[in-house]
Amino acid sequence: MPKVHFILQNLTVEVPERRSLLAAIRSAGIRFDLPCNGAGTCGKCRVRLDAATRAHAVESPHNKIAEADRAAGWSLACQTFVHGDLAVEVPLKKDEGLKILREGQTVAVDIEPWFEKSFDPVSNRTAVIAGGRIVASESGDTTAALYGVAIDIGTTTMVVALVDLRDGRELAHASALNPQARHAQDVLSRIKLGSTPEGLRTLHTEVIAELNRLVAEAAAEARIDRAHLYEAIFSGNTTMIHLATGTDPASLGKYPYTPRLRGGESVDAASIGLELAPGGQVYLPPIMSAYVGADITSGILATDLAALRGVTLFVDIGTNGEMVLAADGKLVATSTAAGPAFEGMNIACGMRAGRGAIEFVSLAGDSVELRTIGETAPTGVCGSGLLDAVAEFAAHGAVDKNGRFRTNGSAPDRPWKDRLGTLDGKPVFRLTDTVYLSQKDIRQVQLAKAAVRTGIESLLAAVGRTAAQVDRVLIAGSFGFHLRTASLIHLGLLPREFADRVEFVGNTSKSGARAFLLNRRTREHLGRTVTGVQVLELANDAAFQRTFVDALAFAS
Repeated sequence: MPKVHFILQNLTVEVPERRSLLAAIRSAGIRFDLPCNGAGTCGKCRVRLDAATRAHAVESPHNKIAEADRAAGWSLACQTFVHGDLAVEVPLKKDEGLKILREGQTVAVDIEPWFEKSFDPVSNRTAVIAGGRIVASESGDTTAALYGVAIDIGTTTMVVALVDLRDGRELAHASALNPQARHAQDVLSRIKLGSTPEGLRTLHTEVIAELNRLVAEAAAEARIDRAHLYEAIFSGNTTMIHLATGTDPASLGKYPYTPRLRGGESVDAASIGLELAPGGQVYLPPIMSAYVGADITSGILATDLAALRGVTLFVDIGTNGEMVLAADGKLVATSTAAGPAFEGMNIACGMRAGRGAIEFVSLAGDSVELRTIGETAPTGVCGSGLLDAVAEFAAHGAVDKNGRFRTNGSAPDRPWKDRLGTLDGKPVFRLTDTVYLSQKDIRQVQLAKAAVRTGIESLLAAVGRTAAQVDRVLIAGSFGFHLRTASLIHLGLLPREFADRVEFVGNTSKSGARAFLLNRRTREHLGRTVTGVQVLELANDAAFQRTFVDALAFAS
């Protein structure tokens, strides 16, 4: 069989002839992000074939790689097939410096955890009690060791916070990328993959293995025994909760989009592979719908949304834009499929928010101002930098209202004018010599921001309010925290009326999970709140298409 040698990893594997290069990479156990799961649509599985053996590879036709890069040996692993011995460069991972937001606005709660302990000096044993029921017994007096973990399971990133259940202190944190992103970048792709037994097994086992690693890391940092971790809260969108519990998500991907899990319940930690104390449990917050999940329930709790006076819009901007409008005690929620563009995926030079990613762009001065994570040389552009750049293009005339790049001749006479050019005959704007945004990239941002704006307009229409009547706008989530209000307005993602009303509330999925962990009464309270939420299904909204088309335009 042909041998494939991975140069940078110094690994060699044998694969059957005509097998894809992607299969060889997986066989070698090399970590490799694959947003589209090998469908050939994302263009992110770029590898470089060594010139000496390049003739032994056959690549299916595609347009995801520029001709100059193709001539230099670059190809897509999922579209390249092995016909003989190959030497391949698979780029090393660059997750160092990855920005993962751990903190978020939180609500004060009394300390009344679900788990408690009672020591019996006669028997010299401590009873572990969950919801009034004894679930375990420990030797000696262990009442001083009572801990839990609040876990935010995001589509892209995950955060674990270890909490002392006696006083509410957060003792340690750990965070990482969600390993499921290697196989499928967005929610819809994961539903499709997880709807097969093999796909569900892969997505479930990988996310649980990573959560176990993060929990162990947090426990080591706090110097506590994992045998004294009794409860975990899983906060995430509906798909993430299904996959983390090993529940078939197929029903989320087909009409009438009914979740198999509704939350508001606990499951045995051992039954899903999460390594907690004997008798440990995982609580799943109430779920509103297939696309408005437990993370939004946690957000409602963390911001005390239902109790706020006036009109408040809560928006979690990400691959699945979820939002709730609270008006005079009435809550209406919806969700829009923004797609992976906000995470830097499906973008020519897009990358995650790691070291070297452009996160800030300004065209206002005498030159193009850029800022990168880690203040190092730019290697790509992450979601916040992408939105900044496109908003600046719109604000300063590099693109027209419809998102088309102005030609060099029709663009305003500004210092950045010469950065407008072409690549393989198609218009681009060069942020640096090697990092650029294409016309297709602009379109991806338009589609994503139009989806979110349509959701906002639909919620306002549902409660008979206008943008001017909204008192405050709460932007939640790790991605949203790194955005600028001005960019959101210039893009048209938010109405101009919101300009002085935006507040970035951070990772409320995690902070809400912590509140659930510390006070058992919040569970019953939020269960009632969620039951009263009206979920607006945009697919059934007659005005959706018209609103979406209007929202594609940039603010004038």
